[in-house]
Amino acid sequence: MENNNRKWMIMAGGSLAIAAAAAVWFLQPGGASAGEEATKAALAAGIDSKEQAAIEAIVRDYILKNPEIIPEAVEILQNRQKTAAIDEVRTDIEAPFAGAAFAGNPNGDVIVVEYSDFACPYCKQTTADIDRVLKEDKNIKVVFRELPILSEASNDAALMALAAAKQGKYYAFHKTMFATGRPTPSTIASAAKEVGLDMAAARKFIASPEAQQEVQRNIEVARKLQFTGTPAFVVGNQTEVGAVGYDGLKEMIAKARGSK
Repeated sequence: MENNNRKWMIMAGGSLAIAAAAAVWFLQPGGASAGEEATKAALAAGIDSKEQAAIEAIVRDYILKNPEIIPEAVEILQNRQKTAAIDEVRTDIEAPFAGAAFAGNPNGDVIVVEYSDFACPYCKQTTADIDRVLKEDKNIKVVFRELPILSEASNDAALMALAAAKQGKYYAFHKTMFATGRPTPSTIASAAKEVGLDMAAARKFIASPEAQQEVQRNIEVARKLQFTGTPAFVVGNQTEVGAVGYDGLKEMIAKARGSK
């Protein structure tokens, strides 16, 4: 009996984080089926119903005395789910459109992916933070992705930005468009002409399925990563929505670099 008690304690201690997450799960619809699966797993491991009941009682008592482990376990689970979601799209989102929609070191050890909308004031605010990071850190690559969700005009500006990428002038247009003002037909045309775009080629590209498909893919990825607005960032296994500022960007970069 003493050996069994010791076995229960070891198993309970090693399963606390899992049990905490399970406790949350059991409160949701479908908890009964999850309980049945736990019973099947226990039987498969050679644990009979009495031993399982004892383990559950020990774990329940621990959770009740230490409820703070539940949000900790949930956070761990959410981070794992976030990492899995990023891994599914990482190769695609870290590859700049047309090979040109990026700034910084093409072989940087950390890639910052920014989703932005030219009609977003917080995205405009972020351009200075990105520029500062690029000037100070010569081993960073910033990949820009268009996420025009605020207006039809921001969609028009996004398409022109993609046309600029096709002509190898993405970052110049990106900065100029934000500096010119909110997107309108006149400000978009002004920014395009200022950076020297071939307007006939740009208009032809904008009307192509390739341009529309790129914007649609960005919207689909944003939904998958649960972005609720712009700007939004992916750095390593981290995602953030909103103007995180210079310090926030530096922190995300340092964390991604430290995890390598």
